Amino acid sequence: FWLKVVFAGVIGLCVSFLQSQSFGAEMPANKASKASKAADSINARLQLVIRSGKYQLGHRSSVKTLRNGKSKLILIANNCPALRKSELEYYAMLAKTGVHHFNGDNNELGTACGRYYRVSVMSITDPGDSDIISTFAADA
Repeated sequence: FWLKVVFAGVIGLCVSFLQSQSFGAEMPANKASKASKAADSINARLQLVIRSGKYQLGHRSSVKTLRNGKSKLILIANNCPALRKSELEYYAMLAKTGVHHFNGDNNELGTACGRYYRVSVMSITDPGDSDIISTFAADA
């Protein structure tokens, strides 16, 4: 028992020592790339939609909102299958709805939506307090 406690203490000290060391490979905190700023921007706007707006997650319900003309913006993960992606883009073109290709896979889109599962397609029907429609609808 005491050996385990001592071993855990030594491991903890080693980890804290390594975390405190600067190895020169770190980037300065104030130099963020444009891609990461854009990802933070869309994630912040998505969180605002989740809190104050209305949305549908998933391919089937997103296609339903597109067919009914209720959808304002479609977000598609970058690893969505090509056939589904082209189908969604076709329905969005018919419904005159904006399409945004999310710069992340379905795991990242699910996490950005605050879910613990994968989400390949998200349909925003009411943006709420967010300005996500005016910002990202025209980039398709």
